[in-house]
This record gives sequence, C-alpha cells and structure tokens, in this order.
Amino acid sequence: MIPVTTLKDRNVALFGLGGSGLATAQALVEGGAKVIAWDDNPDSVAKAASAGIVTGDLRKLDWSGIAAFVLSPGVPLTHPKPHWSVDLARAAGVEIIGDVELFVRERRAHAPDCPFIAITGTNGKSTTTALIAHILKASGLDTQLGGNIGTAVLTLDPPKAGRFYVVECSSYQIDLAPTIDPTAGILLNLTPDHLDRHGTMQHYADIKERLVAGSDTAIVAVDDSFTTMIADRVERAGTKVVRISRRQPVAEGLYAEGTHIRLAHGGGTRELVDLSPIQTLRGSHNAQNAAAAIAACLAVGVSEEHIRAGLTSFPGLKHRMQPVGRKNQVVFVNDSKATNAEAAAPALSSYERIYWIAGGLPKEGGIASLSGFFPKIAKAYLIGEAAAAFAATLGASVPYEISGTLERAVGHAASDAERDGAGPVAVLLSPACASFDQYKNFEVRGDAFVGHVAALPGVTMLIETNG
Repeated sequence: MIPVTTLKDRNVALFGLGGSGLATAQALVEGGAKVIAWDDNPDSVAKAASAGIVTGDLRKLDWSGIAAFVLSPGVPLTHPKPHWSVDLARAAGVEIIGDVELFVRERRAHAPDCPFIAITGTNGKSTTTALIAHILKASGLDTQLGGNIGTAVLTLDPPKAGRFYVVECSSYQIDLAPTIDPTAGILLNLTPDHLDRHGTMQHYADIKERLVAGSDTAIVAVDDSFTTMIADRVERAGTKVVRISRRQPVAEGLYAEGTHIRLAHGGGTRELVDLSPIQTLRGSHNAQNAAAAIAACLAVGVSEEHIRAGLTSFPGLKHRMQPVGRKNQVVFVNDSKATNAEAAAPALSSYERIYWIAGGLPKEGGIASLSGFFPKIAKAYLIGEAAAAFAATLGASVPYEISGTLERAVGHAASDAERDGAGPVAVLLSPACASFDQYKNFEVRGDAFVGHVAALPGVTMLIETNG
C-alpha cells in the first residue's frame, strides 16, 4: 500500500467505497489523514466501517474544514449531472481529486525521479499497459502495475528510487488527476466513448489530452484527427512528443510497416523489430500497441535488446486475443473480452482462416458490422441467447451450427479445424456478446474456454492452467 502522507493530519472527505474507493480510504488513513467516507450503497458503508474507516453522511458534514474531497472515478463528476457530493464540495470550494492524483502527489513528495508511465486511449490501453510492464519486468526492473487495468494504484508498493510504475488511466481517472505528470505519457487513439459521462467528444478528448500534456515525453498515436491535433498542440507548448502510427510513416517517431516496427530519426529509418513471429501481438492494432510500448520503454532507458526480448516473450493479455493451446496447425485463441462486435473485429482481422465461436447475451447491432470478415470464417459455432439472431445474420454467407453451449462448440470446432487442409487455422472464441446469459462475466467464460481446450486430446497448452 502507498500511505497518502501528503494529506497527513488534514480532514478529507471521500465518496465511493467500492474496491478502489475502499483502498483509497485505507491509504489515506495509513498516511495520517482524518477521513470521513460515504457511499450511496449501505453495504459498502458497512464494509468500510468494519474495516475501521470512519463513515458518515457527507450531506451532514461541515465542509468548511475539509482540505480535499476524494471521489471514486465511477461517480459522475460533470455528466449527465454532477453527483450530489460533487455539488457540496464545489459549493464549499474544496478541491475534488481521485486516487491517481493522490498517487502522483506521493511520487512527487517521496521519489520524483522514479519512472512513471501512464497509458490512456479509447482502445488498446490494457494490452499496452500489460506489454510495457512485461518488458520492464523481463528486463529485471522493479515494476509496479496498476490503475484501470484492475489493481488500485494506491495498493501498489510505495514510490522509491529505481521503482517503475506502469499505470493504465481511464478518462474518469484523468478527470480527477489535475496534476498528473508521467515520465512518459501515452495516448493511443480517440473514438466516441463514455459521452454519457463527458457530454461531448471534444470534452472527452480534452480530458485525455491532459495526460500527455503533463508528461516529460508525450507518446501520441497520430492515426485519427483528434490525436493528431493533440500531438501538434502539446508539442507547440514545449513538451517532447514522440509520434507513432500503425498506418503511415512518421518523420520522427515509430511506425508500423506491415508487421515491422520502424524507428524514424534524423531523416533516416531503421527496423526495430518484426512482430510476425509473436502470436500475442497479431494485427495492426497490436502494432500500434507495440510501437507505443517500445517508445515508452526507450523513454525510461530500457535497451533495444531488452525491449525485443520482452516483446518476444509477451504472454498476451488474459482473455484478449490470447493463444492458449495448439494442436498441429490449429491454434486455440481466447478472446472472451470481445463483448460486442467492435471488440471482436481485431481478432477476426488477425487470422486468415477461422473456426469462430460466437454468441451469448446480444448487444445492440448484433454482428452485421463484421460482414467484411465473413470470408475468413470457415464455420461459426453459435452459443447462448444470440445464436438464432447471429444465424440469421450469417445466413448463406457462412456455414454455421447452433452449438448452444461453449463446451459443445469447442469440441465441434476443434474436430472441424483438425480436418481442415488449408493450412494454419484458428479456433477463436470472440463472442461479440456479453456473457451474462451463461456465465458470471467474460473472465469466467474465458476460463471455461481454456478448460475445454485443455481437455481436448493432443492439445499442447500455451498457458498455465489450474489442473
């Protein structure tokens, strides 16, 4: 845990006592702050109280003596309207911050030179974050991984010289981190997302820009108009900018030429790495992720040799285009995190011949938007509530069966793929659906897929399994 010493002996109000909120409250108390915390969920309040956190309804609080208001990122700050606790804090003139802001203040106070890499963007954040942390760890460096990727940032080990932090940041977290100042800040892309929480695309982009604007080195992918303008603006303001692209060469920075990542510098270019042998980094979206990771690791002093070794050994992000098993020419891929059509597109684009397992609890729009990938699909195996609707969309374009269950789909897809004589093929779980009709969440669904693959005769597992 990182004790929040920068608010020692100060009165702090906190709202939101979910996982990260409770961890934040505990970190504040550990650092000596006088915390009063609340949540709209009575169960969360009771859990915090049982953990020794002082709780109390913030509507009854005397805000005049409060030094800071710490808000959990899931609570609305501006849109669709501010939460009532935000209104109270603003009326009292109390600053509103989140756990990432507390982290950056602790880093500045205790180890301002320890490297801090922050990653944001609409898509690709988690893969890029995991890849950077893997490269650093594989290089023998003391590496702390957290943030939006699933580990609350204040539960990491405290800042000290030589300790590297890799933190995934959502727009909600950046909105609550006004002084975020990474050693290397990454902005991967911007497409419309979370507009219910940010109001407009411009406001969403402005929030994302803060992360790279405060960085020592800003690493910006310039493959969309918003990020291109942000790179130019941040550079004009005096920040060092490294541009990356998966679509076109850049004058200075890194870009993808097919599976080759090239470094452009001083009017010349040279190849840094060829991603084609790395199964966990297939697809142009992963070329962008890899370029960003390389740029960040170079910015914090990692050698090219160590970077190449780390890329090669990257096991992939669990449940996201994760090769989990192999039998002869068949690779089994767990992409359970693809819970809608847009999320399934990268995996479908990354393999040339696919035995596709899809379905679950359907999302609006179905899979019609994926029709451009249908020629790659040798056969589809449809499961869950969406099976009938997906069958209607596939129609005569793609052979399919309604398998019903994931276990049956894996068995049938594996048998058909083994008989395929067309060369390398993928049995791909990329459901384009939520899991809730059959599984608690996409993680449980992905683990079930791995278990069914492991039970197939003759399959060599590429990951560790529990039994």
